[in-house]
Parts: sequence; C-alpha cells; structure tokens
Amino acid sequence: MLSTLRNAWKVPELRKRMLFTIAMVLIFRMGNYIPVSGVDTSKILNLTNQSGSLFGLYNMMTGGAFSQFSIFAMGVIPYINASIIMQLLTVAIPSLEQLSKEGEEGRKKIQKITRYISVPLAALQSLTFYAVIRSAGAMQTNSKLSVFLIILTLTAASTFLMWLGDQITDKGIGNGASLIIFVNIISRFPSTIYNIVKLQSADTVNIVEIVVVAVIACVLFVGVVIASLAERRIPVQYAGKAVGGKVARKQSSHIPINMNASCIIAIIFAISVMMFPTTISQFWPTAKITKFLTGSEYSPFKQNTIPYMLLYLVLILFFTWFYTQITFKPEEMSENIHKSSGFIPGIRPGEPTTRFIERVLDKVSILGGLFASVIAIAPMIVEANGSFQGIHFASTGLLIVVGVALENLRIMQSQLTMRHYHGFLNE
Repeated sequence: MLSTLRNAWKVPELRKRMLFTIAMVLIFRMGNYIPVSGVDTSKILNLTNQSGSLFGLYNMMTGGAFSQFSIFAMGVIPYINASIIMQLLTVAIPSLEQLSKEGEEGRKKIQKITRYISVPLAALQSLTFYAVIRSAGAMQTNSKLSVFLIILTLTAASTFLMWLGDQITDKGIGNGASLIIFVNIISRFPSTIYNIVKLQSADTVNIVEIVVVAVIACVLFVGVVIASLAERRIPVQYAGKAVGGKVARKQSSHIPINMNASCIIAIIFAISVMMFPTTISQFWPTAKITKFLTGSEYSPFKQNTIPYMLLYLVLILFFTWFYTQITFKPEEMSENIHKSSGFIPGIRPGEPTTRFIERVLDKVSILGGLFASVIAIAPMIVEANGSFQGIHFASTGLLIVVGVALENLRIMQSQLTMRHYHGFLNE
C-alpha cells in the first residue's frame, strides 16, 4: 500500500488529486469544531455513550461532531440515506429501473435526483435531532428562532458536505462521501486510545484486560480484511463468435460476488430497527410499554441482553440477504449472461441459471450475515463482561474503514496501471 501511494505521488495528475483531497479533508475537519449555538453538549454526551445507541453510531460516522453538536453533526448521513432509498426505489419503480440501464447518462440523472432527495431528508433529520436534544434537556433556549437556526444550520452544513463529497469524487481520489466517513472514523481512534489509557490510570481496567481487548481488535481487523477480499466467483463460459470469416475461440470469465458487500448496510439497518422503539419511547417515559422496552430482562430491545443480541443477529442476517438480492438482481444477471452468448458450465440458460445464481447469493449472504453478526455482537459481549465502555461501534467502523481503504487502493492502482506504472505495483 505504501509503495502504491509513493508511486502515485510521482505522477503529477495523481499528486494534484491527492493534494486536492487533503485540502477538502482539512476543510470539513475544521467544520467539525464549529459548534451550533444554544446547545448544552454535556447532555448529548450521555446519548452517545449509551451502549448500542444509534446516536453512538452517528457520532462515530461524523467523527465526534454529533457529541459536540457542531455544524457537521449530521455529516453526509442524509446523502447516504438518500442513496439507499434511491437504490430501493430503482427496484420498485420501472421508470427508475429503466433509467439505471441507460449507462452513464442514466447514472447522472439518478445521482441528480439523489441530491435533491437528500436536502429534504437533511431537514427532516435535523428536526429529529432537535427533538432528541430537547428531550435530553440539552437546549439552552426553546425559542422559535433558535429552533429555526438549528434546523437551517444542520441542513445547510449537510448539503455543503454533500457538495464537498462530489468535488472529491470528481477532482480527488475515491468516492467523496465514503472518504468523509472514513476520515471521521479514523479521527476517533486517538481519543479511544486516550480513554483506554485514562481507564487504566484510574485502575478501572488492568493491563490484562487491555491486552485481551487489543488481541480481539487485531483478530477482528484481520477477519474484516479477509472478508473484504473474499469473493465467490461464478464461472461464465462465452461461446466462440465468427469474426471476419474466422471463428474466435471460446473465452472464460467469472462474476465476482463479495462476501462483505452488504454487511455495512445490514448493520446500519439493524441498528436503526433495534433503536427505533426505545428512541420513540423516550417521548412517553412513564408509559407501561416504555418500562417493558427499557427495563424488562425479557425485552428484545434492552441492550446487552441475550434476547437483544439474538434479535440483532436475525435482523443482520435478514438485511444482508435482502440487500444482496436487491444489489445483484439474479434475473437481470441471468439475462445479461444469455445476451452475451454466455453460460454457466453445467447449468442450462434461462430459469435454471437464475435459480443457480439465487442459491449462490443466498449462501454468500448467509455467510456474510453471520460474519457481520460476529463483528457487531463481539464488542457488546466484551463490554458486558469487562470494564470498557463506549467501544461498541469499533468493529462496525472497521468494516467501513477497511472497505474504503481497499477501494481507494484499487482506484490508485488502476490509475497507475493506465499510466504504465504496472511494474511498480508488482514490487
């Protein structure tokens, strides 16, 4: 990886893109420290420090901006949500599905619609954030002007980040939105290490516990890297074609299906579903259903309990399978193989090919879902049986960090290959 970065720096165009990316990163990182006025951030820390909290996930993905309630407290999450919604709508609405098949022009139109959708989503999410911090007693004043300024500031800042991400995508390295989340997660590592050192200094944890957690973190990291690189390849054989009176020989290829492709989205969906009942119940703290959801040991929504972990595992498995089916579309894959005069060895074209691809996707999604469940639940088990607090999203962050890092590495390697630097890549 370091050799790839060094070789990329030698190419003037890539060096210019890297410098532009660094400049954009510095801009949005500075924005993380510009606070929104009228908010008591000490009350918000209690929300982000709760084990299994959805707001803890937001805080991780925004690089601590939510706990400080800075102008970038929402980050690019509204844009990510809009992208997921558009991907689901593309499957449900025929006109959008047809648009997605129109190549680059269709992709640009869908991207434009996604940007438009992200703005009202940002306004709605900023209103939700206001309701949450008000219920937590973090508002210093509840005047209509303060509410309006908070919603306007958060919405405008999130829209600016969306634009900044597009600039990184066009003029920098990699996907801008993913890179923003990547940098935000990386920025939390020093503070996590500092908190562990403070716990050890206060004799809250001992050196043995720290070593055990470090070993578990290393094992999870290695597992995430292996899963991110692992793929199930479906072999495809293409028939020979007559070209200029000559028959071209048959060609072999494969369709790669990554085991880790849907894990991040599945975990985010599962966390959202798990936290939705308890988040809504905060508005009616004295209701009987609230006492059951938050206090009963049999409630599947009480954090760090066995029913909670089991339901969490089931949801991750379901969302991994569901998102994998939507992303890969077995019928469309089978049709494209047939149109290209290809076939899967040993499988008849048409419906048998579709069923075969569905079976492969089911197996891959189950393996990916089980892996994502281990990644998501392991830190909860460590936290429930130790003295560490606030590490419950570290493994989810690893999935994002490793995925984005590998993707950016592939992009730079492809750029170097295009510029005849292939020899350096093999060193």
